[in-house]
Amino acid sequence: MKKVFFQILALVILSACSHKEEGNVDKPNIILIYADDLGAGLLSHEGQQIIKTPHIDRLAEEGIRFQNAYSAMLCAPARASLITGLHDCHAERFEITSAGIYEKISTGASSQQEIESMINSALSPVANDRVFLGEVAQKAGYTTAQVGKLEWGFAATHQQMKRHGWDYYLGYLDHVRAHGFYPPFLFENGQLIEIEGNTLSNCGKSGEPETEAVLKERWDMTGKKVYSQTMFMDTVLGFIEENKDKPFFLYFPTQLPHGPVSVPVVHPDFAEDQRLSQIEKEYASMVKMLDEHVGQIMQKLKTLGLDDNTIVIFTSDNGHEIYYSQKGRIHKPYTNMQTGEVFDNLENKYYSDLGGDVFDGNKGRAGLKRSNLQGGIEVPLIVRWPERIRPGRVSKRLVANYDLLPTIAGITGFSGPLQTDGISFLPELNGETSVESGHDFVVYASFLGPTLITREGWKIRTYLHKNIFELYYLPEDYREEKNLAEKYPERLEELKSKLISACDGDLTNGLYSSKNLLNVEQKPPLQGH
Repeated sequence: MKKVFFQILALVILSACSHKEEGNVDKPNIILIYADDLGAGLLSHEGQQIIKTPHIDRLAEEGIRFQNAYSAMLCAPARASLITGLHDCHAERFEITSAGIYEKISTGASSQQEIESMINSALSPVANDRVFLGEVAQKAGYTTAQVGKLEWGFAATHQQMKRHGWDYYLGYLDHVRAHGFYPPFLFENGQLIEIEGNTLSNCGKSGEPETEAVLKERWDMTGKKVYSQTMFMDTVLGFIEENKDKPFFLYFPTQLPHGPVSVPVVHPDFAEDQRLSQIEKEYASMVKMLDEHVGQIMQKLKTLGLDDNTIVIFTSDNGHEIYYSQKGRIHKPYTNMQTGEVFDNLENKYYSDLGGDVFDGNKGRAGLKRSNLQGGIEVPLIVRWPERIRPGRVSKRLVANYDLLPTIAGITGFSGPLQTDGISFLPELNGETSVESGHDFVVYASFLGPTLITREGWKIRTYLHKNIFELYYLPEDYREEKNLAEKYPERLEELKSKLISACDGDLTNGLYSSKNLLNVEQKPPLQGH
């Protein structure tokens, strides 16, 4: 009888373990790493020659790499699209607040409560049926967290953080303050956390372009004791440890490698690299730090036995931007170093080889952040999920950053209604490779006007200030050098009609302007960053 009893007990335990494993597969952990201003060309598996990114490369080797992925051209609309699942060309624009207001806490001009009250009063009430990125995971039983450069900004509040579905958060509620890496305070679950040794009200933000004076100021460490990314990584790794026994969704919008350049130490890989100026060595070190942070996250997952059943998503908010301008190398405003002309991104488009970018961060494409050229909106997207994804896959599926919300809803098992322009790419992660199941086209706004890219690779690009419409076929012209508008007028008109419809009948809905930022203090809004 004892033998039979122990056999039955063993079967019960085995069954329980089996159900637990099945449950874990049904509820995989999710980590979304959101790089800041990281062009695909900065990754060594995409061809970067100076900076080696072995940990991010390994994600691609062990997962799926999307080669046709897009995001908005600027920080705030990109993050708003990510969190809402909507594109940024609608008549009902994202409510984006002006930035810099939280610095008033350091100067004594306003309290946290006064600032949050001003921001919340400027924002419209959120409908009860709206569902956000953190919320889809939260309502599906996940513990959710966001660490780093918080929300879409440019200034956010505790009220927004909780409404969007975050059980825990730590970071900057102001994106201008996030341009410095030594904040005197951050916010954790609504509480202001003072950081001892950081005393600069501007968070240690350094100047641009590079000069001897800027270099000296940048390395003057007075009032700069704690580097923000160190705090964020400690928090990220701690959150994973604390929640290892239950499903979690961790969103990590890192500051890296957004500038102005600031790094505690130059990485040994670049210290003696004669190809680079001092500030270029420091910028490369920021990209290298991002890669090493990815490695630390992956090592933590392995150590805790969470590796196989954790989905790691790596992407960026927008295309490449340059923070290492210096006389004789790269100029701002961006200038053709051969002719001395300022790039207008129309007749005279920015390219790395003409602008002097030693890193070629936009991977040979035209344009940078803020433009509707490929260099401004094409981004890396990598997903690793050993339980489901065959290693080394490369997908041509057309993917938008606003696809992340329905995709994560599908992964977590969220069953409620979604208002989204996105299409889940979960079937692609599960091995279904039909590109026809994705978007017919994606759309994005910019400071120049909206753009539309089709599944086949046709692109209509606007330059609304001059009423210009360009047509490109990207599979044969990824540099956007051959305008086909006159050769294919019917195709141009077809895509123009689709673009107008996507912009809710008015193309100016896709013309981004800092004039549309909410005046939190009833003063002229600050320029977007």
